[in-house]
Amino acid sequence: MTANWQHAADVAQQITESWQQPGAPGGAMVLFDAHQIHSTHCAGLADLAQQTPFSADSVVRFASITKHLFAALVTGPGRRYLKLDDALAQHLPQLSGANGQITVGQALDMSSGLPDVRETLSLLGLSVYNATRADDLLDFIAREGELNYAPGSEISYTNTGYRLVEEALKAKGVLFNDLLQQYICDPLDINLIAPESWFDIVPGLVPGYWQNGAQWQLSSAGLHLSASGSVTGSLNHLTRWLQSLLADSGPGAGVLQRLSAPRNLNDGRTSGYGLGITSSTLGSQTLFGHGGSHAGYKSYFLLHPELKIGVALVANREDVTTSESVLRVMAALLNRALPEKGHDLTPGLYVAEDAADWLEIKGVTATWLGAGETLWRDDVHGTAVSLSSTFPMRLRHDGTAIVGEIGHAARRFVPVQADQASLDNLQGRWFAPQWRSELVIEGDSLIMGIGPAAIRARLQSLGNNRLLATAQDGPWEKRFAIAREGDTLRLLLNRSRIIKFVR
Repeated sequence: MTANWQHAADVAQQITESWQQPGAPGGAMVLFDAHQIHSTHCAGLADLAQQTPFSADSVVRFASITKHLFAALVTGPGRRYLKLDDALAQHLPQLSGANGQITVGQALDMSSGLPDVRETLSLLGLSVYNATRADDLLDFIAREGELNYAPGSEISYTNTGYRLVEEALKAKGVLFNDLLQQYICDPLDINLIAPESWFDIVPGLVPGYWQNGAQWQLSSAGLHLSASGSVTGSLNHLTRWLQSLLADSGPGAGVLQRLSAPRNLNDGRTSGYGLGITSSTLGSQTLFGHGGSHAGYKSYFLLHPELKIGVALVANREDVTTSESVLRVMAALLNRALPEKGHDLTPGLYVAEDAADWLEIKGVTATWLGAGETLWRDDVHGTAVSLSSTFPMRLRHDGTAIVGEIGHAARRFVPVQADQASLDNLQGRWFAPQWRSELVIEGDSLIMGIGPAAIRARLQSLGNNRLLATAQDGPWEKRFAIAREGDTLRLLLNRSRIIKFVR
């Protein structure tokens, strides 16, 4: 097969040109093989205050692209410190709950059931802007040892596993950034840095931006970054590393093979998520990659190891659809057509019959427990699928119900039957005493947090003592379920399903 570089470049140029708006941030996309860059496409501004243009040398936050770098180091030079089959509690004895029995491999392959720390904190009333430190977060995780689900029973994205494996190395005096410099940056003569917090100075870092509806605003985030998403660098330097993966040489030798080795669920099925890298198919072609999303930053890469070709994208604007953009370019490169976007599902709000899971079908997007994914038509008539290995979906109608799988776990949803009783029964003040958190439900609104910084959510009934709350958290809309279980309220997001409040 011959790669169609010109067609792919035309598609990449069309995508990046859409970012070329007056006074707007932008990004860059690179098309490359193992030995050379075939084309570079840039648009928009790197810094709105300085009016400097975005280039492939602009330094950005890679966000979760960091995960494959960390996994490469854990499974390479990190093997002398810990093994994939080790339980986390072997290295972090303070993890005395169920989370301590998760293995290093499960922590990295998204089958762990570990609640995502950032999402968990948001359910206690902490905004994306609240600053936290690594040691305080480790203590928080140790004290909140419950899991979202039985390990190995489903795939659900979480950053916590990477945080804990990094802490396990740190407990032995081994720092992620030191490994990054010694085994990746120095051999390749590239400049990638893994800062501890958003507020650390990173040379050359361009700001990230989000659109509040009226204007672009600077982004920020208070959470200690961790190896789940801390690395900064330029697209050109990221590409040099990705080329070493494709060439299977230097610091990239053997990395793709290690990271893409099959990871199985309890039922024996192989998931599409390896160790910090996803596996997907485009027709008969197998692709590996990963995306990243921080407040104001987006990133994505896809590699075709057999043909030794790749596409990578970074942006300093919140509104870029990175995965679909890179997939479109890769499809053009391979002369392949993407599936048809869309579905035959009836739009509306659905809920599980005997749980608090909710599902919304709106436009071409399916949103489950607050996380949305684009749906595409499957070869099986009437079935819609996502193309995401981190959020796999397969849905179809069974009468008025929607059935199928989300995260490789069986699901069934029925149309919501809203009732006033669900709102009435949850009125009043509720407390999470362990964390000194309070929420108040008055009418169809919820308030949690302190004074003018409180998070406010509007509520709607899902029926049977279940509510859907919608709030704004910085750049993002946050939608979570609230379910009454006796005298307890459980708050549920896709990535965190453990927080409980009592009267």
